[in-house]
Amino acid sequence: MKIAAGPTERKFAGLEVEAVESDGTFSGYASLFGRVDLGRDMVERGAFADSLAKRGAGGIRMLFQHDPNQPIGAWQEIREDARGLFVRGKLATGVARAREVLELMRDGALDGLSIGFRTVRAVNEPRTGVRRIKAADLWEISVVTFPMLPEARVDRVKGLPSPREFERWLTRDAGLTRGEAKTVIARGFAHLVRERDAAPGTPERLAATIRRAARLFQ
Repeated sequence: MKIAAGPTERKFAGLEVEAVESDGTFSGYASLFGRVDLGRDMVERGAFADSLAKRGAGGIRMLFQHDPNQPIGAWQEIREDARGLFVRGKLATGVARAREVLELMRDGALDGLSIGFRTVRAVNEPRTGVRRIKAADLWEISVVTFPMLPEARVDRVKGLPSPREFERWLTRDAGLTRGEAKTVIARGFAHLVRERDAAPGTPERLAATIRRAARLFQ
């Protein structure tokens, strides 16, 4: 096996968008541990630990398409967990490009994240052809178009829960049956979100509206 350290690299991942807020806040995973990407690389847990300790979230840039001339916001939280590299950031909505990115993310037209890093330590496995990245110097995370690691997606574009999260809320907090919850998601989720944004109210009022909607849909 070969120990390798190289120049600056980019590693794409898809965004699992759970929610994108109207103010531009979103969260997701920029890298997933133990997953082999399309470039035959696999990032191991702990690979970013030293880099994060040294720089913190504020020292890692948020760019568009890895272009250093297009910063689009700031990362508020970057941390490793059991799954991968979790990130939470906020787009600078006063910047035209960031506003465009926000709209594309909310519409589901843009959902890729990519890390810009330098490999500090890696092991090549001749039998599998996989390079295991054990330590990486992370310096930027970009919102991008095309993913190299298809499983990793933006988890949250704040304010718009994922269907699974919404179903759990409907059954647990709004008091709907599972069948009613699935009906709301299938036939009225987008409409309810628009109604919420147009006329925000208390959670109890929203739950009552959803229960009435579920009965009408069935």
